[in-house]
Amino acid sequence: MITISQIMEKMIAFSKGNLHDINHFIRVWTYARTIGELECLDANTQYILEIAAIIHDIACPLCREKYGNTNGKYQETEGMTMARDFLSDTGLTAEQIDRVAFLVGHHHTYIDISGADYQILMEADYIANASENGYSKEKIEDFINRIMWTNSGKELTRQIFCI
Repeated sequence: MITISQIMEKMIAFSKGNLHDINHFIRVWTYARTIGELECLDANTQYILEIAAIIHDIACPLCREKYGNTNGKYQETEGMTMARDFLSDTGLTAEQIDRVAFLVGHHHTYIDISGADYQILMEADYIANASENGYSKEKIEDFINRIMWTNSGKELTRQIFCI
C-alpha cells in the first residue's frame, strides 16, 4: 500500500514547482489530518481523507489552462477523472480510488455531505482558503455556523482566526 508520504511526493512532482499549489495542498492536508485525528476517524477513513486532501486540487493546472481560472465547479468536474488516473498505479483498491475521486469531485459542494471524510476535507480546504484569501471574520463565522459540523474543525477555525 502506498504511504501518505509517497502520495505527497507524487503530488509535489505533479505540481511542477508551482509553490502556491504545493503550499495550499500541504496546508489543507495538515488541517484535514489534524481534524480527522481529533475526531477519531477510523484508520481507513483517515487514510482516504489524507489522500483526498493532498490531491483535492489536482485539476487546478488544467483549469487554469482550459478555462482561465480555477473555479470550484471546474475543479470538481475535471478533478474526478484526474484523481482516478493519478491513483491508478498506487495499489489502492477500486473502492478507495472511487471514494477519493468522489471527494475530489465534490470538495466545493456544500450540500448533501456524505461522510466525515467529505465534511473534514471541506472544512480543511475552507480554513486554508480563508487564510490565503483574507476572508472577513464575519464570513468565517457564517461558515462555522452554517457548514461546519465537526467540533474540532470549529474550534481550530476559531483559534486560527481569533473568533
